[in-house]
Amino acid sequence: MASKILIVDDDKEIRNLISIYLENEGMQTQKAEEGIEALNLLESNDFDLVILDIMMPKMDGIEACMKIREERNMPIIMLSAKSEDMDKIQGLASGADDYLSKPFNPLELIARVKSQLRRYKKYNNDTDINVTVIEIGDLRVNTDTRQVWIREKEIRLTPKEFDILELLARNKGIVLNVAKIYEAVWKENFFKSDNTVMVHITKIRDKIEEDPKHPIYIKTVWGVGYKI
Repeated sequence: MASKILIVDDDKEIRNLISIYLENEGMQTQKAEEGIEALNLLESNDFDLVILDIMMPKMDGIEACMKIREERNMPIIMLSAKSEDMDKIQGLASGADDYLSKPFNPLELIARVKSQLRRYKKYNNDTDINVTVIEIGDLRVNTDTRQVWIREKEIRLTPKEFDILELLARNKGIVLNVAKIYEAVWKENFFKSDNTVMVHITKIRDKIEEDPKHPIYIKTVWGVGYKI
């Protein structure tokens, strides 16, 4: 079945350009001009991935991303005309899985879309009856269904947040440096100034820790990295 992609951007030419490239790859697309329209489409359609511009009228991409993440965990790729680190951090902190600055190479966007779809579909395949659950204290991580619980309460994580938590849980007690975490999860070379991992760790702690400032699960090993 063809993947269905929602393209959200207030620039009609960009929407149409992205749509042409995606449909040439055999995907189906729908388009929205801004966040509110996108949320309405999400209520009545099943999408496999959302491409979401940050700077839009009525409801911008950051707010729209946060609204989407309240109920859905499909991959979100954010676009922005800005390339500053803070814009990237803000986009990722709101729940996005990837970020691309405008102007972008459409072929790079297609490659990122395919990468996110592969990872998402792999981890959401319910045909495997062999369930693997990692238990650490009151934390339970089901690596097959990609669900997380704290004391029987299910915690909603974005795909990237889950990937990081699973990586740390599978390596319990081992300190993983930021570069190793980034390259294992994003499958890209790490750049020293990139704060992506730190942002995602902060979001995970906000969700699984009773007191994120004094975490009991994800520990920071100063100057080295993180461990469970």
